[in-house]
Amino acid sequence: MNDITRRGFMTGTLTAGIGAGLAGALPSTAHAATAPASGAGMKLGMVTYKMGEKMSVDELIDLCKKAGLGGVELRTTHAHKVEPGLSKQERADVKKKFADAGVVIAGLGTTCEFHAKDDAVVRKQIETAKEFAQLAADVGCPGIKVRPNGSHKDEDFAKTIERIGRAWGEVAKFAGDLGLEVRMEVHGNEDSRKPASIRKMLDIANQPNAKACWNCNGGEEDANGSIKANFDLLKGSIGEVHINDIGIPKYPWQELFTLLKESGYQGYCLAEIDYNEDPVRFMQYYRMLFDLYTGQYKYPNA
Repeated sequence: MNDITRRGFMTGTLTAGIGAGLAGALPSTAHAATAPASGAGMKLGMVTYKMGEKMSVDELIDLCKKAGLGGVELRTTHAHKVEPGLSKQERADVKKKFADAGVVIAGLGTTCEFHAKDDAVVRKQIETAKEFAQLAADVGCPGIKVRPNGSHKDEDFAKTIERIGRAWGEVAKFAGDLGLEVRMEVHGNEDSRKPASIRKMLDIANQPNAKACWNCNGGEEDANGSIKANFDLLKGSIGEVHINDIGIPKYPWQELFTLLKESGYQGYCLAEIDYNEDPVRFMQYYRMLFDLYTGQYKYPNA
């Protein structure tokens, strides 16, 4: 299954396989615009990385409304330009646009990372993360995403974990005063993206609003194909979830959604996927799969 590309998923498996069986039940664009993303419990949204990277704020809102997505994580450097450089009025305008549309800014996706051995580099990343936290508060967003992004061959990884955890804790303490979460993505190389590593960083951060961002990485399964042991390391400390190709059996999707539900998770599951030439239709299919996995599908949806 590793040789199946995401492009192949978008144009083949999802559209043909799922579409053939469920096309008659797919809500129309107008219908989906008024439908809730998932009702009570887990909510479906999207990450703008890839799928929405070239979209303006207005285009993102339009896509979310038509596809029935409840929220969106706005990633830095993309065309929607929700960045710390926005003026007070521009921040208010962004907040109003999303609020008026009934679409939640589920998070701000920063690229802030704290693994560097150079203290000055780490300090700059911390201060940048704080700027994003203030931006999140100003646009009505509940949290920001940060990440570990590697390790060093010439440094004991325990020391790297300590550095990341302390930086995370400082940012989280600042963000906590603004009522925000700081979510550490399970990300990076084979060392930094282990749930066990994130657990250690989380314990060092030692802030109630420091949360993990589950990232659905390969290699999290045990010999029986289950992710439960790794999931349990972060259960109760997950602030958001990034999901990707849920139409391809390359990850135990049903188990993930079951574990999230059993843990009481009621946050956003955010689709982080490549762009599709028909994004509204594609995300309608995606939403239906999500609702089926999570036991929230209803027909009609409104």
